[in-house]
Amino acid sequence: MKLTPVGIDIAKSVFQVHYVDQETGEIVNRPIKRAKFLEYFANRAPCLIGMEACGGAHHWARQLAKMGHQVKLMPAEFVKAFNIRNKNDAADARAIWLAVQQPSKPVAVKTEMQQAMLALHRMRQQLIKFRTMQINNLRGLLTEYGEVMSKSRSKLDKETPAVLERLAQRLPAVLIDTFREQWNALTKLDEQVAEIERRMREWKKEDKAVKAISEIPGVGLLTATAAVAMMGDPKVFSSGREFAAWIGIVPKQTGSGGKVNLHGISKRGDTYLRTLLIHGARSVVTRGKAPGEWVEQMKTRRPKNVVVVALANKMARTICAVLAHDRPYQKDYVSVKPV
Repeated sequence: MKLTPVGIDIAKSVFQVHYVDQETGEIVNRPIKRAKFLEYFANRAPCLIGMEACGGAHHWARQLAKMGHQVKLMPAEFVKAFNIRNKNDAADARAIWLAVQQPSKPVAVKTEMQQAMLALHRMRQQLIKFRTMQINNLRGLLTEYGEVMSKSRSKLDKETPAVLERLAQRLPAVLIDTFREQWNALTKLDEQVAEIERRMREWKKEDKAVKAISEIPGVGLLTATAAVAMMGDPKVFSSGREFAAWIGIVPKQTGSGGKVNLHGISKRGDTYLRTLLIHGARSVVTRGKAPGEWVEQMKTRRPKNVVVVALANKMARTICAVLAHDRPYQKDYVSVKPV
């Protein structure tokens, strides 16, 4: 049975739907209110529905899949190539309709649990950014009064009481009290970050996939939970190299006339997961007790940062292999290609 391709441009209140009626040949491009969206597809024959992988797309993909439709989420960059002229809802829906019929790798539809874990990561990241802003703001203001604080957070906490006591002798009490409140607020932010990490550890205990990849050197709590949540279905990727390319830690390629030039990493995909993998690889290279023979050989012929990125690439491939094949991590495992 051939599914009817449908392009949907989702928005906050009004969704634009584009398709061609197979019986009459009529081109349908109409807006649908958010409240009537699911009702419109409830009694229709199964369709191939395409949407951009943007805010709310995973929710609507899950709802449409329950009705028996096949949903294909696509990167906005891929859809943009099919929008030839003016950009509006009708043109975007038509571009999505064209794109969904092309052979391409879809974005895996995430479960609600995976999105919930990503939400925890985003909130933790926001708290850490706000905490850093608070610290830098406090340092800068104290510098205006001749008090230069040490770099580390522990030294800041150790020196602040004495600094505020000295400044209290010559500055207004309202300013000193505000300084003290801003300094005490850092502790509250620490507690909020710690609470989010505690909830992540609880999920790690219950999730088999997170526990499996946590055995890989350099893959900690944050990397393991983020990788499982962002991948969606690991079997969507045909190989570990494709997963590494999806993250953006493979060389960028250019060339012409059969000549291929390799450059630095492409840095495509999710920046957050790529950063976690590179930080984990750096900890193995610089602080690992037994980084392994492969790392030691790389260090003899490549710069340190190149070794770190190469190890991050290897970690990404290992994560994909462990999850896709549902097998535990083995330190000395050697992949044997079939004859």
